[in-house]
Amino acid sequence: MTVLLGCIADDFTGATDLAGMLVKAGMRTVQLIGVPAGPPPQDVDAIVIALKSRTNPAPEAVEESLAALRWLQQAGCRQFQFKYCSTFDSTARGNIGPVAEALMEALGTDFTIACPAFPANNRTIYKGYLFVGDELLSESGMRNHPLTPMTDANLVRVLQQQVAGKVGLADYKAVGQGAQAIKARFEALKAEGARFAIVDAVTNRDLEEIGAACDDLPMITGGSGIALGLPENFRRRGLLARHDAADALPATGGLRAVISGSCSVATQAQVALMAETAPAFVIDPLQLARGDDVVSAALDWAADRLSRGPVLVYATATPEKVRTVQAHLGVEHAGSLVENALADIARGLVKLGVGQLIVAGGETSGAVVKALGVTGLRIGPEIDPGVPWTTVLKEGGGQPLALALKSGNFGSPDFFVKAWSKLA
Repeated sequence: MTVLLGCIADDFTGATDLAGMLVKAGMRTVQLIGVPAGPPPQDVDAIVIALKSRTNPAPEAVEESLAALRWLQQAGCRQFQFKYCSTFDSTARGNIGPVAEALMEALGTDFTIACPAFPANNRTIYKGYLFVGDELLSESGMRNHPLTPMTDANLVRVLQQQVAGKVGLADYKAVGQGAQAIKARFEALKAEGARFAIVDAVTNRDLEEIGAACDDLPMITGGSGIALGLPENFRRRGLLARHDAADALPATGGLRAVISGSCSVATQAQVALMAETAPAFVIDPLQLARGDDVVSAALDWAADRLSRGPVLVYATATPEKVRTVQAHLGVEHAGSLVENALADIARGLVKLGVGQLIVAGGETSGAVVKALGVTGLRIGPEIDPGVPWTTVLKEGGGQPLALALKSGNFGSPDFFVKAWSKLA
């Protein structure tokens, strides 16, 4: 078996997002949690390794990403992608730039692209500026993100602060003319000494052409949208068959629950809508800090309600409430309290018989899959752009657990309500 595409994602929901895009394009794809210890799974075309490195210190993120790359190289992957959020979440020092440069050095390549565009979720790039809908990134809700506030929409400027190599721009003048013009722009940038190209994209067609222009690059970096154009490169070379049932999952059963730790604008709307019709339990970080047994209280509450339909357990709050809690407890302490509590609740819910679980938020998803001992996911049908259902890879069979790991920024307001209809 030859794995064609090896991907390294800097958080768990982002990994699922990317894997879902590859499945939609007909690539049999699995998501592995953390750097694997054993051999690659059989009968897959693409592997996405999910790390929890977005907000780690840069040296840690680099070390873990290089370990993932080495494993993917041993698996025989022909091309690599470093995947990060479509809102380019990072800080002035990283981690996108340092990780990308380390991966480039390890692969012996001196040029790559950076393209976080995802038009299906209203993330577009024009003249190097990242837009969320009609707003600049720096004027969107991301400017208030509690961990990685994005206050500059100019991606050339943002990335240049993080890397030693020169960052250039392949703007829409080239992108709009298709793959060959994009390749020509890449060559011009390399001649000018650029090691990175921010690439404009405003439609899915743009992403397909950009993907085609990257057919000979050992590594690309970007959001999940850039994966739209990669599978066809392998098909043109006769390396990839089209698998029409690439998103097929085994039937799942069990009770249903939603756990939400994200405080993004999108998730706030989703929580509010579900709470109108479903039982909801609010996690208070200040109660956790006082030592109250919130986990047991939540599980006792859920045990009385799960048999009647989905339940919602959430710590989602407005930016103002989040800042108040962070001022009282500290940013890291507040975050870890909530993540650990939600992870313990997830583990308890599964023991209570939950077999179909939605988790909202990248950090929360990372904590939950770790608590559940998940090592891999088979990627299934899409709920909303960037968010598929998955099933946990289990040794020895048994009833599969269905998981939907949702990035905080993704999904329509009725995401939690409609997701169940996508499962067999």
